[in-house]
Amino acid sequence: MTKQILTLQCKDRSGIVAAVATCLSNADCNIEEASQFNDPLSGQFFMRVVMKPLSKSALSLFSQNFEIIAKEFKIEWALNAQEKPVKTLILVSKTDHCLSDILYRTRTNHLNIDIAAIASNHDTNRTLVEQRGIPYHHFPIQPDKKQEQESQIRDLISQSGAELIVMARYMQILSDEFCRDFAGRVINIHHSFLPGFKGARPYHQAYERGVKIIGATAHFATPDLDEGPIIEQDIVRIDHAQPPEKLQMMGRDTESRVLARAIDLYCQRRIFIQDQRTVIL
Repeated sequence: MTKQILTLQCKDRSGIVAAVATCLSNADCNIEEASQFNDPLSGQFFMRVVMKPLSKSALSLFSQNFEIIAKEFKIEWALNAQEKPVKTLILVSKTDHCLSDILYRTRTNHLNIDIAAIASNHDTNRTLVEQRGIPYHHFPIQPDKKQEQESQIRDLISQSGAELIVMARYMQILSDEFCRDFAGRVINIHHSFLPGFKGARPYHQAYERGVKIIGATAHFATPDLDEGPIIEQDIVRIDHAQPPEKLQMMGRDTESRVLARAIDLYCQRRIFIQDQRTVIL
């Protein structure tokens, strides 16, 4: 039987873990991994369980019985097959380091995603993508027609059935409406260990300020630019002798690694969003 990942969130109170475990046991489902967190900041309870149904009817029976428990505890919950790839749409502009890394990790089964399509406001990466048999969509942005271009992306999400949208150095600002409609489903990679240098030429700004670390931050896209809930971060140490071009090279490597880890966390259903924070189980 296919292993399932149960994720749930609700206001913390006694008896939740016992109720979940009992429901799984009564439905003939075996718990293979479990983690939970009581957040003192919000008073919310989070739980992730990897379980294996031991009979053909186990999953259906569990879902039916757990609906009753969910109503009692006011639980928001989801059940996903552990091995099912997450259908993903990748957005990219000209720079290809994050895109190339994702394509490689997907091909080598290091990321459990099914790339439904790749869309870009430039045609730069078409050959790279189509050589791998993945549909490439060029949606150029015309002056005063950005909303129409974003509508094309919306249509592609709907047509492809993509659950996850990855901004792999997609150098366009998504509208507030888009961010709200796809809240918790759009992952962006930022060229800084946030908060950091904003605007153009961030690595040159870092060099001029004599910073000692550079990094990258993967976060969910929200209407507040680069202020969404943070999923993953990493840094590398630098010194005064390294020019901006070297910092940019090191930064690109860090961006690729951080974005890949964020995608992997999403695919494993480990990310919970609470206000402006994430809980990673």
